[in-house]
Amino acid sequence: MIEVLLGLVLMAIGLLAIAGMQITSVKGNFFSGNMTQASVVAQDCLETLRNLPYGDAHLAVGNHPGPWLPQPPFNPWPSSFSGTGSYTVSVIPGTTMLNIVATVSWGDTTNHTVSFTTIRFQ
Repeated sequence: MIEVLLGLVLMAIGLLAIAGMQITSVKGNFFSGNMTQASVVAQDCLETLRNLPYGDAHLAVGNHPGPWLPQPPFNPWPSSFSGTGSYTVSVIPGTTMLNIVATVSWGDTTNHTVSFTTIRFQ
């Protein structure tokens, strides 16, 4: 009888460890999904900005808060993603090139931010 009880205690400890790993795995998958969606949104923003004419109003120097760019058809935000975005345009000193930084932020248990940068030639 004692051997059976000892076996059950050891099995319960093992199952609790597996449950803890499962929780960590679910949190990691949730973060990875949000990181992927934020990356796609920021990259889509930069691609759209790179394809606009050089003098377009969306390429004016300064910070441009969301919502993003010409809509429709540009609306990269997945419906399941609750983040915010902005992009900043600045002139690279001594050139006519534009430095564009797209930033997407979101929160789950903490706040996260992903930024991508590109250079736009005239």
